[in-house]
Amino acid sequence: MGKDSEIGVEQASYNAKDYTDPPPAPLIDMEELGKWSLYRAVIAEFVATLLFLYVTVATVIGYKHQSDATVNTTDAACSGVGILGIAWAFGGMIFILVYCTAGISGGHINPAVTFGLFLARKVSLVRALLYIIAQCLGAICGCGLVKAFQKSYYQRYGGGANTLSSGYSKGTGLGAEIIGTFVLCYTVFSATDPKRNARDSHIPVLAPLPIGFAVFMVHLATIPITGTGINPARSFGAAVMYGSEKAWDDQWLFWVGPFIGAAIAAFYHQFVLRAGAVKALGSFRSNA
Repeated sequence: MGKDSEIGVEQASYNAKDYTDPPPAPLIDMEELGKWSLYRAVIAEFVATLLFLYVTVATVIGYKHQSDATVNTTDAACSGVGILGIAWAFGGMIFILVYCTAGISGGHINPAVTFGLFLARKVSLVRALLYIIAQCLGAICGCGLVKAFQKSYYQRYGGGANTLSSGYSKGTGLGAEIIGTFVLCYTVFSATDPKRNARDSHIPVLAPLPIGFAVFMVHLATIPITGTGINPARSFGAAVMYGSEKAWDDQWLFWVGPFIGAAIAAFYHQFVLRAGAVKALGSFRSNA
């Protein structure tokens, strides 16, 4: 028994030493433009974001209709799925779509996530730009489907557009978006860490679960403040289809906040948790 434990420790030590980080993605990889795998991934991001916005925005509008006191005069306050149900819709859809698309595109479904992974050199600039364009177009189309199927409700109940709630300052809204996106991107980095994947074979299978749960938890915290953006494509698609001046006035919050949060998460994971700064310093000293 003692011998088996000893071998296990030696084997674990060997595996840890044997692991090497994958090389960073090239900053600009023009060769990708000639590969079908890139376009397949871009299509997957477009379709996933379309489905994400369709289901979640429809859930938001359905809840507002069911809880409308002018429609449901008996018990409007307790009707519909509530904020908890909306949070489950967003988190559940991310769980489903990341699971479905992770092997094709990486399952970003969010320009902020793509931006964070680009800063960490997990994807090239070419791929990142195409992903963000596909995500924004998918979001517009997803909201467009909701509007086409229930146009009167869509306009009446705000089209699922993100706006800063009354009583909150723009600084508070920006902070909520930064912290919320940091939580999401931090979870993405941790769940997809190649070192953890090499050590624990079950990690890649479970990755969509913590990512979806992170989206769920952030929505619970920030729906009362900003309606929860943490995804610029989600906010942009809803604003385009709804066309409200208020949605456009607040639109910058839902781009600047998530991108700052993603950048902080990328820096924290790469240079603190993965000791990127220490490794770089050690390499510099060894070459001196």
